[in-house]
Amino acid sequence: MSDDLATILSLERLQAAGTGPLYVKLRRMLEEAVRTGTLGHGDALPPERDIAEFAAVSRVTVRKAIDELVADGLLVRRHGSGTFVAKPVSKVEQRLSQLTSFTEDMARRGMSSRSEWLHKGIHTPSPDEMMILGLGTDVKVSRLSRLRIADDQPLAIENASVSGEFLPDPSAVTNSLYAELERLQVRPVRAVQRISATNMKEADAQLLGVSVGAAGLSIERISYLGSGRAVEFTRSLYRGDAYDFVAELTIAVT
Repeated sequence: MSDDLATILSLERLQAAGTGPLYVKLRRMLEEAVRTGTLGHGDALPPERDIAEFAAVSRVTVRKAIDELVADGLLVRRHGSGTFVAKPVSKVEQRLSQLTSFTEDMARRGMSSRSEWLHKGIHTPSPDEMMILGLGTDVKVSRLSRLRIADDQPLAIENASVSGEFLPDPSAVTNSLYAELERLQVRPVRAVQRISATNMKEADAQLLGVSVGAAGLSIERISYLGSGRAVEFTRSLYRGDAYDFVAELTIAVT
């Protein structure tokens, strides 16, 4: 434990921190360590037993304080590694009135975007893909999975399925799926999205740099051609602390 952090977490400071539960006072002291830069992005917290021993509190008290900071997004737990100070999150606001690609969204905000490809391949369609995309048993489906990153901050995991009839070579997609579909003259013109709340499972949390159980947004989108034919079926998982979806509503006059 660094000398500065030891000073912030000292028993004397804890006792002088006013009234209230010990875990609340300890949480505030850890918040102060992050705010003052004593603990910076990526820094590891000392083990809970060391904090408990140094501050003369129980490990239950330490665990509760850290749990709240993890829930607030200030800290992140990494399985088998420990607890670390999370990277500051910049909120991205996405309006639901326009059908645009992630790449276009970020470029419009002046943010750099990139993808880390997790998978590209041609597969036999699942029952869901056959039903949603209207595929016959003899038609393959192109699947593309990637981690979406803006300004070096992972924001979403995207899993897209497109009929092989429209996208016969998924390896041709380099950055923007919609740019490739536009080149092939099958870019969708409308979509239906369903958004629901979820909690991050371990594998997804690790990719997105958040704690297991952190809040997320699960999004299913079906995109259509002008003819009404479904061209894309996408399941995405967004960080709940980094993405807001906004809809503009008008009042119906009766």
